[in-house]
Amino acid sequence: MDVNQVYLESVEKLFLYYKTLGEKAMDQLEPDQWFVAFNEDSNSIATIVKHLWGNMLSRWTDFLTSDGEKPWRNRDVEFENDILSQEELLQKWNEGWDCLLSAIRSLRPDQLTQVIYIRNEGHTVMDAINRQLAHYPYHVGQIIYAAKILKKTDWDSLSIPKKRSNQYNETKFSQDKAVKNFTDDELKRLK
Repeated sequence: MDVNQVYLESVEKLFLYYKTLGEKAMDQLEPDQWFVAFNEDSNSIATIVKHLWGNMLSRWTDFLTSDGEKPWRNRDVEFENDILSQEELLQKWNEGWDCLLSAIRSLRPDQLTQVIYIRNEGHTVMDAINRQLAHYPYHVGQIIYAAKILKKTDWDSLSIPKKRSNQYNETKFSQDKAVKNFTDDELKRLK
């Protein structure tokens, strides 16, 4: 078993898991709720999606061969609320995730120690992946939190629902032990 291949497969599943969590949170809202900012210093879900899109395109386009902070990226504009439709927002969401997943799927295990640059700072490919694997779930968590506040009632839990931990654990422990990525079951549950 090649540990680098296992890592790449695990990373892809984790990115897909967080993409799905974000989508399931946004699906529970009315489209106009995506554009609500709670105050002047907070970002709407739409703004967070726009920032993720800009970051993903910059970081993952020509991932191995050019700096992850592309000259064409304008990060400050990502935080302007200028997207007006759910369709445009979903197009950007999918474009960003498609760029990321395509780059991850193109990597070979022997490339994980190759050095790439983000803002002129060298990272191994593995460090660059880990950096984004910390960054994107941070923002997906913001999307989920905002969605839960905006939804107010009838929230369809994206994790173990409150007061159901014992039931969840009983189900897990009633199954045979197995080695697998936790996202295998979670992605099925979220569909």
